[in-house]
Amino acid sequence: MHRLISFLLSTLLLAGLCVPAMAASESADARLARVTQTVKETLALDTEAYPDFRGDVSEQELGTLWSLSWSGAGASMNVEALEDGTVVGFWRSDNEEIYYPTSGGSLSTFPQVDSAKAKAAAEAFLQRVLDTRIESVVLEEPAADRLGVASCRFYGTILLNGLPSPLSYSITVRGSDNVVTSFRRDASAQNYLGGVPSAKPAVGKDAAAASLKGTLKLELVYVTDENNTTKAVLRYVPKDQETFYVDAQTGKLVSPSDELFFTNDALGAATPAAMEEKSMDRGLTQAELEGVAKLEGVLDKEALAESVRAEAAYKLDGYTVSAADYRLIRDGENETVLCTLRFVKPDAENAYDGARVFSVDARTGAVRSLSSWSGWDKDRKAAVSAADAQRIAETFLTRFSAHAGEFALRETDDRTAEGAPSYGFTFTRKVNGYFFPENACTIRVDCMNGAVCGLDYSYDEKVSFDSASGIVSEAAALDAWMATYDVVLAYRAQPKALSKADADEAKLIALGYERFRTLLLTYALERENWVSGIDAKTGKPVAAPEGNETIAYDDVAGHWAAGQIETLARYGVGYNAGSFRPDKTLTQWELVALLASTQGMRVDPDNATAEERDSAYNTAFYMGALARTARDDEHVVTRGELVRFLIDCAGCGSVAKLHGIFTCAYADRADIPADELGYAALAQGFGLVTNERYESGAGATRAIAAVMLSRMMSRAV
Repeated sequence: MHRLISFLLSTLLLAGLCVPAMAASESADARLARVTQTVKETLALDTEAYPDFRGDVSEQELGTLWSLSWSGAGASMNVEALEDGTVVGFWRSDNEEIYYPTSGGSLSTFPQVDSAKAKAAAEAFLQRVLDTRIESVVLEEPAADRLGVASCRFYGTILLNGLPSPLSYSITVRGSDNVVTSFRRDASAQNYLGGVPSAKPAVGKDAAAASLKGTLKLELVYVTDENNTTKAVLRYVPKDQETFYVDAQTGKLVSPSDELFFTNDALGAATPAAMEEKSMDRGLTQAELEGVAKLEGVLDKEALAESVRAEAAYKLDGYTVSAADYRLIRDGENETVLCTLRFVKPDAENAYDGARVFSVDARTGAVRSLSSWSGWDKDRKAAVSAADAQRIAETFLTRFSAHAGEFALRETDDRTAEGAPSYGFTFTRKVNGYFFPENACTIRVDCMNGAVCGLDYSYDEKVSFDSASGIVSEAAALDAWMATYDVVLAYRAQPKALSKADADEAKLIALGYERFRTLLLTYALERENWVSGIDAKTGKPVAAPEGNETIAYDDVAGHWAAGQIETLARYGVGYNAGSFRPDKTLTQWELVALLASTQGMRVDPDNATAEERDSAYNTAFYMGALARTARDDEHVVTRGELVRFLIDCAGCGSVAKLHGIFTCAYADRADIPADELGYAALAQGFGLVTNERYESGAGATRAIAAVMLSRMMSRAV
């Protein structure tokens, strides 16, 4: 499908090229020269410093893609361009670093970029490479507030005639000199057949909105309240909601699902690799697994297998147990031991054919879940009818769950005509006449022998249910649901059936395509924020709970360390608390909590759980701040120890431990312990301790820790 041609031309030859007009008879080297010259003019490239040049060409479905590469003296530039010279990719590598890895340690630096200058550089570059007659972008604020980065990356959508499109772009600007180091974009000529249609719609927005509203469906169900997980409330939620567009020229509804160019015969069936990964997901070493198996009350695999075989519906005659993997699961003070039992047929052609994988409670033998592997076969004729399979599932449910009477059949999955090896039946808990989908039991029944071959069950006895009175109408809920959307006019991808009558389309047909992407001007429903549904009592939308990512303290204003504490907070570094308590004596645990926040784990050190403490300490161990044997939560940290923590995290500890090569100018240098002298010298070099005296043994405070951490994260690397 793609033909590749390579050329090697000297830089001197390219510098003196006379660019001819493009013609059908234009030679390959002349085409390369023309594209190269156009690219150099577009990007204002000076290639004199690159002695080596290479040009490759790839013939693609809708045209030609040229790949141009310059290199020399440890630097390189690469450009991808279309036949007309349109730049679709650019990468520069030279002696400047693009991303700084924090000196080999785990302690990040503050961003080393000027966002405003980087944005101006990106805008200037985009003006060169976009077709400004129809293409434009609106640069959002860059993701430059992430710790450890030394570049700004902008990305988003390319607007066509001022409207959103499926075309995207990304551009990276280096912070040290505001040079563009990478650029990538989609081009309509490279990806879409037929060009860019007119941006003027024939159908009005109101008419499109009415058509789109008609595609929406809601279902009234119980859901767990986000603010009280032990209570279920009634909510209208989307049901079988397909996405539709309205063709802005014809007003017809268009289903974007037609964009698929292929189908998956497996139709989502589990793969052998997935089955193996699930069955072998131990999370513990072999020694730990053996220890778990010996816990009080845990049954061995033979006893567990016998318990599973006691249920005749599984039809495990002829199966043997090939693996038994134990896992210890802790939830607060509670612990559960699960065992994954894998049953296989010894005479199967491979280890996965007909395999059954059970997850069982290792103390009681109660089955938690069951999954199976059987291949899809379109030629298979089901020996068990759907009605009989449903009866098998219903009968099994009455034995499996003491709450079976609370469940009702909600969904049936019958794809046996397409080759599926089993039927699926989902029974859902029903309260006050409404389903509670969070408590459900899905049972799969083998279409050949009627065995129960799949099981997924959830039930929570602690949930209470709101009354079913005072419910708004479905029509009112639908109006409220529709109001959460905007009706957006945009270019969107839509496939087109190809015709041999068109020369370009005939070429695609010859490549094996029946349909190909086009750009279509359409209306569609879009919303900025996720909405889960409509509250059945108030009739108002239920939005996703907002996370509190901003750190704001009520006790740092006017403090001598306020600037550094607030700088850290701006980047998410600090405590998950309303107060910082800057003058509190620093304990090892409080320092560990502060360091863990640089890795995205923020806790309140005064109210952290045991699990949060352990997790934060594990993060600090990983960062190299201290050894596991040195953990002492309540130990009061000295200034010298604080310096050691920070320098070790920054990856400079091995240097600090070198003897006889360091000196420092602190007034109390003679009092600094010999094994701390290297750390003191680096502390002076990094500007961590700017006082005249080092005061290694003095106690540190939270404020001092924040100041030193801020200074360490401001280091140039």
